[in-house]
Amino acid sequence: MRFVGSTSDDRVVNNTLRHSYRVLSDEEKAAMAAIKDKGAEFLALIESLRTAPEPLLEDDGGPILDAELRPMAIGTFDRELNIAAERIEEAVMWAVKHVTA
Repeated sequence: MRFVGSTSDDRVVNNTLRHSYRVLSDEEKAAMAAIKDKGAEFLALIESLRTAPEPLLEDDGGPILDAELRPMAIGTFDRELNIAAERIEEAVMWAVKHVTA
């Protein structure tokens, strides 16, 4: 097995825990790219489901402009989609880690 130093330009140094990296085969590189491509495709689908928040309205039908009332509506906006996106990113990370370990 051949290793590349973590400070080498031959490897992306984004992992502080590894001090050396294995050189990947062409098949492993293709698998890693496929995992990332599918993850990006799934994230794009999740992003397409997002909708603009409904404006808060006064009793007369006009928008509420009070800034103190807006954060609650914005903070809860699409929470489920945020969680889904985080889980997709985590799944991609673990699958790539499996390929590159």
